[in-house]
Amino acid sequence: MTSELHADLRGAERLRRDVNLSRRHALSLPNMLTYGRIAAVPLVGACIFIGGAPFRWAALGIFALAAITDFFDGYLARAWAQQSPLGRMLDSIADKVLVAACLLMLAWDNTITGWSVWAAFVILLREVLVSGLREFLAELRVSVPATQLAKYKTTAQMISLGFLLVGPAGETVLPGNVTIGLGLLWISALLTLYTGYDYFRAGLRHVLEDD
Repeated sequence: MTSELHADLRGAERLRRDVNLSRRHALSLPNMLTYGRIAAVPLVGACIFIGGAPFRWAALGIFALAAITDFFDGYLARAWAQQSPLGRMLDSIADKVLVAACLLMLAWDNTITGWSVWAAFVILLREVLVSGLREFLAELRVSVPATQLAKYKTTAQMISLGFLLVGPAGETVLPGNVTIGLGLLWISALLTLYTGYDYFRAGLRHVLEDD
């Protein structure tokens, strides 16, 4: 009973520390960059919805700025010792919402079509499943760090979305622009399958191991 009480007290203290840390850094520059990335999601979606070459280039520009903030928010948070549970949560949400919104809008306007829809489906499905597993593992206080291959997956994913967001408007500058984007989308989907399996294997090992 005493050990359980001590565990509960440690958990309560850890929770208070996390809450205080999140409040202290809620308006820090790294978090503001993350908020900006979330705010970019409807702007990119609106550009795709309106359509036309100028808005497709605008979608690419907004997406590129959002992708850059993905690097700087984490870098600055570590450099300035402003990391917090709130920042980590919002960073993960921002990345997934941005990618999901882009894939859905690109499928809606038929930039992603045919068999390539399955590549988008695999990417979206993996993000949902891994998010659920990560949330479950967080309750067990288990952290599964991202692998180097997962970082390559994210890079290929972002580059492919850049090509596809500008879409047909980019064909005048780079013939085959959409084809290149779809090819990179398939590469990122294959990497998504592998890294997703790797993540589940690492995560489930903690779930299924004996106490």
